[in-house]
Amino acid sequence: MNDASPATFEGLSSIGQVRIAVHDIHRAVSFYRDTLGMPFLFQFPGMAFFELNGTRLMLVDPESRDFGGESVIYYRVGDIGQAHGALSERGVAFTDAPHVVHSDEGHELWMCFFNDPDGNVLALMSEVPIG
Repeated sequence: MNDASPATFEGLSSIGQVRIAVHDIHRAVSFYRDTLGMPFLFQFPGMAFFELNGTRLMLVDPESRDFGGESVIYYRVGDIGQAHGALSERGVAFTDAPHVVHSDEGHELWMCFFNDPDGNVLALMSEVPIG
Protein backbone atom coordinates (compact mmCIF):
# COMPACT_ATOMS: atom_id res chain seq x y z
CA MET A 1 0.00 0.00 0.00
CA ASN A 2 1.16 3.51 -0.65
CA ASP A 3 -0.22 6.86 0.38
CA ALA A 4 -1.49 8.03 -3.02
CA SER A 5 -4.30 10.53 -2.84
CA PRO A 6 -7.81 9.05 -2.77
CA ALA A 7 -8.78 11.83 -5.19
CA THR A 8 -6.82 10.09 -7.98
CA PHE A 9 -8.90 6.88 -7.63
CA GLU A 10 -11.37 6.71 -10.52
CA GLY A 11 -13.45 3.66 -9.61
CA LEU A 12 -13.72 -0.11 -9.68
CA SER A 13 -13.28 -1.74 -13.08
CA SER A 14 -11.78 -5.21 -12.64
CA ILE A 15 -13.09 -8.31 -10.89
CA GLY A 16 -10.29 -10.27 -9.25
CA GLN A 17 -12.28 -13.03 -7.58
CA VAL A 18 -15.82 -14.36 -7.18
CA ARG A 19 -16.79 -16.51 -4.20
CA ILE A 20 -19.54 -19.10 -4.52
CA ALA A 21 -20.92 -21.20 -1.65
CA VAL A 22 -21.04 -24.96 -2.29
CA HIS A 23 -22.41 -27.79 -0.14
CA ASP A 24 -19.73 -30.42 -0.87
CA ILE A 25 -16.28 -29.02 -1.69
CA HIS A 26 -14.93 -32.31 -3.10
CA ARG A 27 -17.92 -32.80 -5.39
CA ALA A 28 -17.70 -29.15 -6.49
CA VAL A 29 -13.96 -29.37 -7.25
CA SER A 30 -14.57 -32.48 -9.35
CA PHE A 31 -17.36 -30.74 -11.26
CA TYR A 32 -15.56 -27.44 -11.92
CA ARG A 33 -12.15 -29.05 -12.62
CA ASP A 34 -13.03 -32.33 -14.34
CA THR A 35 -16.44 -31.72 -15.90
CA LEU A 36 -16.17 -28.03 -16.81
CA GLY A 37 -12.41 -28.13 -17.40
CA MET A 38 -11.58 -25.03 -15.36
CA PRO A 39 -7.88 -24.65 -14.48
CA PHE A 40 -7.49 -25.68 -10.83
CA LEU A 41 -5.11 -23.54 -8.74
CA PHE A 42 -5.08 -24.83 -5.16
CA GLN A 43 -7.23 -26.04 -2.30
CA PHE A 44 -7.42 -25.50 1.47
CA PRO A 45 -9.81 -27.22 3.87
CA GLY A 46 -13.28 -26.00 2.95
CA MET A 47 -12.24 -23.95 -0.08
CA ALA A 48 -10.80 -24.33 -3.58
CA PHE A 49 -9.58 -21.85 -6.22
CA PHE A 50 -9.68 -21.84 -10.03
CA GLU A 51 -8.06 -19.48 -12.55
CA LEU A 52 -10.37 -17.97 -15.18
CA ASN A 53 -8.30 -15.73 -17.43
CA GLY A 54 -7.23 -13.33 -14.69
CA THR A 55 -10.26 -13.80 -12.43
CA ARG A 56 -10.23 -16.36 -9.62
CA LEU A 57 -13.25 -18.46 -8.77
CA MET A 58 -13.34 -19.37 -5.07
CA LEU A 59 -15.56 -22.25 -4.02
CA VAL A 60 -16.27 -22.33 -0.30
CA ASP A 61 -18.14 -24.63 2.02
CA PRO A 62 -19.94 -22.13 4.27
CA GLU A 63 -20.03 -24.71 7.08
CA SER A 64 -16.23 -25.02 7.17
CA ARG A 65 -15.45 -21.43 8.23
CA ASP A 66 -17.17 -18.25 9.25
CA PHE A 67 -18.15 -17.37 5.67
CA GLY A 68 -21.91 -17.50 5.74
CA GLY A 69 -23.80 -18.62 2.66
CA GLU A 70 -23.47 -15.48 0.57
CA SER A 71 -21.46 -15.02 -2.57
CA VAL A 72 -18.89 -12.23 -2.78
CA ILE A 73 -17.42 -10.22 -5.67
CA TYR A 74 -13.82 -9.14 -5.03
CA TYR A 75 -12.75 -6.10 -7.04
CA ARG A 76 -9.07 -5.96 -7.99
CA VAL A 77 -7.40 -2.61 -7.29
CA GLY A 78 -3.81 -1.50 -7.73
CA ASP A 79 -3.58 0.38 -4.44
CA ILE A 80 -6.01 -0.83 -1.81
CA GLY A 81 -5.23 2.03 0.58
CA GLN A 82 -6.03 4.60 -2.08
CA ALA A 83 -9.23 2.80 -3.17
CA HIS A 84 -10.33 2.35 0.46
CA GLY A 85 -9.77 6.05 1.16
CA ALA A 86 -11.57 7.23 -1.95
CA LEU A 87 -14.57 4.98 -1.48
CA SER A 88 -14.76 5.91 2.22
CA GLU A 89 -14.86 9.58 1.17
CA ARG A 90 -17.74 8.68 -1.18
CA GLY A 91 -19.73 7.23 1.72
CA VAL A 92 -18.85 3.53 1.56
CA ALA A 93 -18.91 2.05 5.09
CA PHE A 94 -16.28 -0.66 5.24
CA THR A 95 -16.65 -3.48 7.75
CA ASP A 96 -12.87 -3.67 8.20
CA ALA A 97 -9.66 -1.90 7.20
CA PRO A 98 -7.36 -3.23 4.46
CA HIS A 99 -5.44 -6.19 5.86
CA VAL A 100 -3.27 -9.10 4.70
CA VAL A 101 -5.22 -12.34 4.27
CA HIS A 102 -2.48 -14.43 2.64
CA SER A 103 1.18 -14.16 1.72
CA ASP A 104 3.63 -16.29 -0.20
CA GLU A 105 7.26 -15.85 -1.18
CA GLY A 106 6.52 -13.01 -3.60
CA HIS A 107 3.23 -11.29 -2.70
CA GLU A 108 0.84 -10.29 0.03
CA LEU A 109 -2.88 -10.47 -0.67
CA TRP A 110 -4.70 -7.52 0.94
CA MET A 111 -8.49 -7.30 1.31
CA CYS A 112 -11.22 -5.25 2.93
CA PHE A 113 -14.99 -5.74 2.86
CA PHE A 114 -18.15 -3.63 2.53
CA ASN A 115 -21.82 -4.03 1.61
CA ASP A 116 -23.91 -2.59 -1.17
CA PRO A 117 -27.26 -0.93 -0.29
CA ASP A 118 -29.01 -4.33 -0.45
CA GLY A 119 -26.57 -5.99 1.94
CA ASN A 120 -24.59 -7.93 -0.67
CA VAL A 121 -20.99 -8.47 0.41
CA LEU A 122 -18.32 -6.84 -1.78
CA ALA A 123 -14.57 -6.63 -1.30
CA LEU A 124 -11.46 -4.86 -2.52
CA MET A 125 -8.39 -7.01 -3.16
CA SER A 126 -4.82 -6.11 -4.03
CA GLU A 127 -1.79 -8.34 -4.59
CA VAL A 128 1.23 -6.42 -3.32
CA PRO A 129 4.77 -7.57 -4.19
CA ILE A 130 6.97 -8.23 -1.18
CA GLY A 131 10.23 -6.33 -1.08
